[in-house]
Amino acid sequence: MTTDAILPPSRPVLHVAVLGTGLMGGPMARNIAAAGCQVSVWNRSPDKAFSLAGPGITPAADPAEAVQNASVIVTMLKDAGAIAEAMSVLPDAESVPGAPVCWLQMSTVGPADMPGLETLAARKGLTLIDAPVLGTRQPAEAGQLLVLAAGPDSTKEVVQPVLDAVGKATRWLDTAPGMATRLKLALNSWVFALTHGAAESLALARGLGLDPELVADTLRGGPLDTPFFQMKAQAMASGDFAPAFTIDNAVKDSALIVDAALKAGVKLDLAEAGLNRYRRVQDQGHGGADMAATFLA
Repeated sequence: MTTDAILPPSRPVLHVAVLGTGLMGGPMARNIAAAGCQVSVWNRSPDKAFSLAGPGITPAADPAEAVQNASVIVTMLKDAGAIAEAMSVLPDAESVPGAPVCWLQMSTVGPADMPGLETLAARKGLTLIDAPVLGTRQPAEAGQLLVLAAGPDSTKEVVQPVLDAVGKATRWLDTAPGMATRLKLALNSWVFALTHGAAESLALARGLGLDPELVADTLRGGPLDTPFFQMKAQAMASGDFAPAFTIDNAVKDSALIVDAALKAGVKLDLAEAGLNRYRRVQDQGHGGADMAATFLA
């Protein structure tokens, strides 16, 4: 007598649209497809989307085409203005009864941007999940980002396969959008402070006639060391500023931090000085370089 194995019912393939396929969005789209999802991609520069074409990934000519069959939309665009511009071309909810349900907004924006994005989501018939990520290009490529998420509990089961594909962990913070964006700015403030601190320490060493690498070598393995510091110190000492997170993006995010602090009544001396430092490097023509190029200020 034989018995047939009872197999669990297979899940339908999840269709995901990724809007924004730059340094972060491109690797994220590849990882989502590698996890078994059908992914459509769009980017303002079409070549960045069409270069991803392959098994599981279909480029689209515009955002409306990209989201046509999607159950989950991911936005990984430069700022709130770019997000609103891309999402505004989607049909309104009343004209498309079967509009996609979940919008994973994974770009870094400010608290002041959230009400407008929530209004836009409501008009398009989407459930907004505030889900910025902590990490740069290398963790994005490895699917090792940390996702900060805030959104309705009812969306978790739908979007978790996408979050698992791009991140090593997801920290759910609240059931309403906004809290994840606030935490992302606080964390970015720390990241930028570390980067500027490393840059000034190495620059001071060089100015005093020392090899800047002595700073990283002396701290290596001690209580003041971190892998992030070693990575950025190596870039600064070698002059290799291949972008993992650009100066242009650091200027944008630093400005969001300073603006949010001002509205919250918090004085951030380091963040304000860091923004000015990034802007000096940007004015030198290094906007596309990695944020470690603060060393050049």
